[in-house]
Amino acid sequence: METFLIKAAQLILAFVLLVTIHEFGHYLFARIYGMRVERFYLFFNPWFSLLKYRPDANTLQVIAWTKKVKKKMPGPDMETVEKEVEEERSLLKFKLGKKHPAMKNGKPTWRATLYGLGWLPLGGYCSIAGMIDETQTADSMASEPEPWEFRAKKPFPRLMVMVAGVLFNFILAIVIYIGIAWYWGADFVKFDKAEEGMDYSEQFQKLGFRNGDILLTYNGAYADAGDQSFAWNLINKGGTVQVLRNHKDTVTINIPQEYVSTLLKDADEKAIFTYRVPVRVDSLLKGEPAIKGGILKGDRILRVANDTTPSLTEFYPALEKAKSKTVPMLVERADGSHATVNVAVNSAGKIGIMLMPVSEMFPVTHVSYNFFESIPKGMSDGWEKLTTYVSSMKYIFTKEGAQSVGGFGAIGNMFPAQWNWYTFWYFTAFLSVILAFMNILPIPALDGGHVVFTLWEIITRRKPSIKVLEYSQMVGMAFLLLLLVYANGNDIYKFFFK
Repeated sequence: METFLIKAAQLILAFVLLVTIHEFGHYLFARIYGMRVERFYLFFNPWFSLLKYRPDANTLQVIAWTKKVKKKMPGPDMETVEKEVEEERSLLKFKLGKKHPAMKNGKPTWRATLYGLGWLPLGGYCSIAGMIDETQTADSMASEPEPWEFRAKKPFPRLMVMVAGVLFNFILAIVIYIGIAWYWGADFVKFDKAEEGMDYSEQFQKLGFRNGDILLTYNGAYADAGDQSFAWNLINKGGTVQVLRNHKDTVTINIPQEYVSTLLKDADEKAIFTYRVPVRVDSLLKGEPAIKGGILKGDRILRVANDTTPSLTEFYPALEKAKSKTVPMLVERADGSHATVNVAVNSAGKIGIMLMPVSEMFPVTHVSYNFFESIPKGMSDGWEKLTTYVSSMKYIFTKEGAQSVGGFGAIGNMFPAQWNWYTFWYFTAFLSVILAFMNILPIPALDGGHVVFTLWEIITRRKPSIKVLEYSQMVGMAFLLLLLVYANGNDIYKFFFK
């Protein structure tokens, strides 16, 4: 339960930030071009709002839940009194002071907007006067347009208002990546410094990789562990990889282009490769089998009974086989000497050791960036994430890609079980890139749909009718609702059946 709450809190905080920045982009450009913003909402508010602030009237309205007690007398003797407590919603209104004009010199001000907090956390909206969206219909456009309405402006200002939300999300991602580079820098273990190489997925082993292979080159260039696009390039672009096998033999392996489509067919595939971690003991639990058997801090366990254990990949299955048995274990001491100790493995397949952190076993390369160096680094990371995500979208239209689509559960699982600010900001930036791209898709009801209609008007010099805009908005909203149901349905199916 605690893990769920931590992941949910990170998801909600990221969502609030992304939605607010996106809608603020629309708001700011609408104000720059003299349009009246009627409502600015975080989250949707069907039927009621949790909070509403109207600056021109200087009123604040807050939803509060109060308890109302009803007394019932079920018997004629009136000896028994039952109390029934009901929770009801009430609206609290506060007057904050004198009223301010919503218009100044015939132009709308920020006080003309109703600011609110909805209760349905599926997004937010910025409702601009004279614009067909989820809050307005063709009937509300029957009157002649006012000069401060969206529909009264020329195509270019309307186009900029529509693009602004996407632009702000992408700028936010770049700003976060700049902050990450400046504050944390970059830490990674070079492939050739991981002494036990990599563990490879089943699909990659079919290509010729073997667990323990050390990555050397990719298409003739040094295999750079610091390149965040390295794994994606392997499975999307394909190419030739050279690995060091058994610490002596150089082996060349060819990866087909767009191998990602093959990986999508296997729902169990997660990472194409991970570092192989040696079994090094960091500490021992008092009274447990390891300390009783003679294992010391700093030991590396090389064999359990007859099974060699160069990494955790082999170590855990070996312990599972040895459950409830006392077995010999070959260990390498901190001074390089070897010893054999007899250790009783408990019924749960545990011996009572804490493993050494990876950062202490392998040399970690740290790259620091000053403020000015972090700017191009952040811009490069943002652009790289965008191009990578865009290039991966074509697989959504395959059977395997459609099955991999996830909803809020899948997004929430991206965040770690323990709160970590680096990971939070990293995934928030990535989600901001995704939100920017998804919103610019030419789907009615999304920003991209409005952009398409505006570009059509610029090219043909003919404005689409209000009815066409209204019906396309309805179709787009229906499509997005179905997509939302499908994506979250996938999450539910995977949770219960996979």
